[in-house]
Amino acid sequence: MPGAWGGFIESNPEGASCLGPLAGLEKQQQRYQQAVEALSDPARTRLVLVARAQSSTLQEVARTSGELADIGLSNQYLMINGLMPESEIDDPLAAAIFQRERQALEAMPEPLRALAVDHTRLLPCNLVGLKALRSLLNQDEQIAEASADDYRLPDLPSLTEMIDEMVQPGHGLIMVMGKGGVGKTTLAAAIAVTLAERGYPVHLTTTDPAAHLTETLAGEMHNLTVSRIDPQAETERYRQHILQTKGEKLDAQGRALLEEDLRSPCTEEIAVFQAFSHIIHEAQTHFVVMDTAPTGHTLLLLDATGSYHREIARHMEGKSLHFTTPMMHLRDPEQTKVLIATLAETTPVLEAANLQDDLRRAGIEPWAWIVNNSLATARPSSALLRQRASEEQQQLAVIRQNHANRLAIVPMQIQEPVGVERLRVLLSSKQSVKQR
Repeated sequence: MPGAWGGFIESNPEGASCLGPLAGLEKQQQRYQQAVEALSDPARTRLVLVARAQSSTLQEVARTSGELADIGLSNQYLMINGLMPESEIDDPLAAAIFQRERQALEAMPEPLRALAVDHTRLLPCNLVGLKALRSLLNQDEQIAEASADDYRLPDLPSLTEMIDEMVQPGHGLIMVMGKGGVGKTTLAAAIAVTLAERGYPVHLTTTDPAAHLTETLAGEMHNLTVSRIDPQAETERYRQHILQTKGEKLDAQGRALLEEDLRSPCTEEIAVFQAFSHIIHEAQTHFVVMDTAPTGHTLLLLDATGSYHREIARHMEGKSLHFTTPMMHLRDPEQTKVLIATLAETTPVLEAANLQDDLRRAGIEPWAWIVNNSLATARPSSALLRQRASEEQQQLAVIRQNHANRLAIVPMQIQEPVGVERLRVLLSSKQSVKQR
């Protein structure tokens, strides 16, 4: 962003942007330049890219690495986090995870191979507190034994049962939200596959720049269409539309000023919001399942939606005219069901709770929470995984008591849930575990 604004001000010194006249922003240009210089100076800045050993994650990190290098941020290191120890592979689930991780590392994208790489192992506990943080580099830590009684689960509805309730209106927007790495794309794709199999026309789309939907589906099926809100494509489409409409009758000077304004970094935000609004409108006639970008990106998009709603409401104040805005659709639980995806770990649950608070401040009430990749539900025999499974209890209790109106649990899968058939298996997996 400092680079984008610095370059825009430099090339348009007398112009204006959505933030006002650029003359007032020129005094910030030196600060922007200093920020860029500090970030690109290897003596002052080191970038540590952190990834799990998963194919989609490593591809995304490779893309991030390339984009950072393109703007001069080249002093990069790579940390592969949470690797399954080979000592645990007597357990079928642990062995499957170990094998998947090894394959992902062997197929690591070429740009990442040039980076200095380090690894950390999967720990039996969540990394919260000084003792747990110190244990990250303590290779000799002993794993406490956990029995099956340590991770009894409450009787909860399956995700399939939740879908039974979601389909009752016959159409609507289903948004899967959450922080990066909790499996939003997988859950959104599995829900879309289930709806399409039931005969409903479904549009599965994503606002995530990483856009892993096609890789997750790895195939086609009847009643299901897939798309992506691509910021670059939407911005160019918006620019051309404005130039062909508002710019059609302008003289050369007026058109030049319009083109200058459309080069503002704010233009992308407007373009993406328009595409998002179109998707919301579609949900009035059929099901739209949206895999959202990680929390920060999504909140920016919702902020633009809220700003548009307030502006329309201000103009319509005192007029006896009916109007509907995208934000009104998002606030209506009959039209929009927001599902918050998380893991049964401390940080993802905190992030999900913060997201829920932000949504509620915008007048949007989340419909349900989904705990993904539950080890307790998968019933592992590995000592390490059993200990991690036992630690899920505290987080599940926090979610049930403090946050979720509805809660479903999706178990960790032995086979990676990629492809239509494995997505079917994901939803058919046993998710309700009764206490014995």
